[in-house]
This record gives sequence, structure tokens and C-alpha cells, in this order.
Amino acid sequence: MKADKIRDIDTAELSVKARDIDEQMFRLKFQLSLGQSDGVKKLRVLRKDRARMLTVLRQRAMAGETIAPVPAKADKGKAKKGK
Repeated sequence: MKADKIRDIDTAELSVKARDIDEQMFRLKFQLSLGQSDGVKKLRVLRKDRARMLTVLRQRAMAGETIAPVPAKADKGKAKKGK
């Protein structure tokens, strides 16, 4: 997948696709370890696509775009006392 196409994809969808590629790479590595060398080229392509996706995600994170803000646990100064 070209970098221009990756940049056009929404951030949330891009992170989902990156996870899917991780799963595909795991399966291909497993097959390669069993001696099935049919997926070497596919593994290279997936690895490069994943790197491009992670690069775009990192660029967006550095620019201030977020997927969804995760609420942090706020300690309001009140300590719970145990009995």
C-alpha cells in the first residue's frame, strides 16, 4: 500500500489495520517456522506496510491528533482510610 493511500485513511481505521497486519505477520512467521517458505515475499510487504502505517500514526500523534482520549484516574487528594 502506498503512503499516500495510508495518509488518506482515518486514524482509528489505520490502527485497526495495523493490528490486522500484526496478526497476519504472526501467522506467516509461524508457517515459515514450519518450513512453508511460500510467504516470504508477503511477509516483507506486510512488514513495510506496517512500518508505513505506524509512521503515519506517529506523525499524527506528534501533530496532536488522537484516536480517543483515555480518561486518566484522577486522584482528588482524598485518601481512603481502611479499617
